[in-house]
Amino acid sequence: MALNTTKTPPFTALQVMQDAPVIPVIVLNDVVHAVPMARALVAGGIRMLEVTLRTSQALACIEAIAKEVPEAIVGAGTVRNASDAKAAANAGAKFAVSPGYIPSVGQACRDVGLSLLPGVATGSEIMMAQEDGYTELKFFPAMQAGGSAMLKAWGGPFFDVRFCPTGGVTAQNASEFLSLPNVACVGGSWLVPAEALAKGDWARIEKLAREACQLKLR
Repeated sequence: MALNTTKTPPFTALQVMQDAPVIPVIVLNDVVHAVPMARALVAGGIRMLEVTLRTSQALACIEAIAKEVPEAIVGAGTVRNASDAKAAANAGAKFAVSPGYIPSVGQACRDVGLSLLPGVATGSEIMMAQEDGYTELKFFPAMQAGGSAMLKAWGGPFFDVRFCPTGGVTAQNASEFLSLPNVACVGGSWLVPAEALAKGDWARIEKLAREACQLKLR
């Protein structure tokens, strides 16, 4: 039985997934980098930005992007509990991505109006997420959990689910995933390399975003 919806998100999970072939998985340690990085990604054609809640500066970075880069649609990654969901929404996030799925995270995201891409790695986790009304899911960690072969196997029993494989996805293997009919996009950290952030090499990030937009679905 699906959970009750208490606040309508501005974007559905499917809209988040279908905006571009790649959702960048972004780790930011310095809020100074947030706005120029986001502008570089948007200039390269990538609007949906997943800023992971893995650093002390993550929420401040989400807030800065939400306020200063209106063309971007910033989301929060590594959402693991209700507090994460609430803090992300308060900072201006429009969607959430979780490494796994528990019903309390799903309900918290509904309460605060965040679209959620729940993380799954097994058939049982897919069924749990579906029971709560989620049919757009993050396959994580994709390479370690079976890669494209696992997604092909899931295409039968879970014919009504769309996936965003993340974890070990690179510019070199992204097309392999994007060629699958049950994959709507991929998630990857290669669009925002740590060394490019450290050097303020926004031109490189824009170039990587443009290249990612050239990846084709099927």
